[in-house]
Amino acid sequence: MRSVWRYIHTARNSYAALYAACETYGFTLEQVDVPEGDVVCYSLNSIEFPRYKDEIAAADQITIVGGPHASAAWEEVARVADYVVIGEGERTLPRLLSALEIGTSGASLPGVATKTGGRNKIDHSIRLDGFPCFTRIKGYIEISRGCPFHCGYCQTPHLHGTKMRHRSREEIVKAASHYRDARFVTPNAFAYGSIDGKTPDVEKLERLLASMPNNNIYFGTFPCEVRPEFVTQETTDLVVQYCTNTKLHFGAQSGSNTILTKIGRDHTLEDVYAALDICRIAGLEPIVDVIFGFPFETDEDEEATLALIREVVRSGKVHVHSLMPLPGTTLSNVVPREIIPAVDRVLGKLALNGCITGTWHNKFD
Repeated sequence: MRSVWRYIHTARNSYAALYAACETYGFTLEQVDVPEGDVVCYSLNSIEFPRYKDEIAAADQITIVGGPHASAAWEEVARVADYVVIGEGERTLPRLLSALEIGTSGASLPGVATKTGGRNKIDHSIRLDGFPCFTRIKGYIEISRGCPFHCGYCQTPHLHGTKMRHRSREEIVKAASHYRDARFVTPNAFAYGSIDGKTPDVEKLERLLASMPNNNIYFGTFPCEVRPEFVTQETTDLVVQYCTNTKLHFGAQSGSNTILTKIGRDHTLEDVYAALDICRIAGLEPIVDVIFGFPFETDEDEEATLALIREVVRSGKVHVHSLMPLPGTTLSNVVPREIIPAVDRVLGKLALNGCITGTWHNKFD
């Protein structure tokens, strides 16, 4: 049986992780640009799914689809795919491939959904040390998985759960030893080693960074950003002492405490401004994410977020997003609010001056 992986740029790190997991069980996922072979695997987010659903439905091969959108909207995906992998795929995908290889249906396997068989309950949680970050297909080093916070726009807790799991320091160091640059993926870099995921464990963070081989370490930059309340003198001192990056990427999301409360961020605007001050003292350039378009925003809330942006660009940059109502989230069924013209004009000027990036016009359907 020839099993292949449909190449999609946004899923390249998923490919690296699942290639390594499937290799452990004796399966090689060859990368392809069109459906071919016997079984075609996809990993799709909610933006990519509409682009590939017709291809999946028309494929002559057996199709398996996983990823954030498949986990959040499995019924929709099951209308076009033969099998849907719910949640983490490192164990479920090899199980499914094994069943297909011997000619049996995988419809009853835990963590698998089908159009006719429904959704089967997941029977396991992945221990990160049980699988390599990557093998022949290089990806980021995943150091933690899961998130204890419940931000209304985010799919992460639905895909990986609300309890943080960490890869061991020894395994991280081993993965990094083969490369010059050490880049990580995690929901919150400064939460590494923390038991509850809600407060930094500075001792464990330092042990990790001090143990790294002679790498250029990039920590607290995309795709391993941090939360603003985790930006402290102690954590930024570690970045300055051990890391190559001179920027720190964190999510503020709004300049209004009212909005931060409504979207479940569990931090305040004061935490954001404190993080900006700490970055400046440490000599780190802040790169800050904000979101416009929450349906319960007022003009005053948007203006407060604009005021935050003006403060950030004094010493850093802002990445501006338009709200995407993603399946499986609290805000999945809302209609994004249009940005007010006065704020839009200022954002345009800041973008022309190179102070902000992103898009705040394209609404997600």
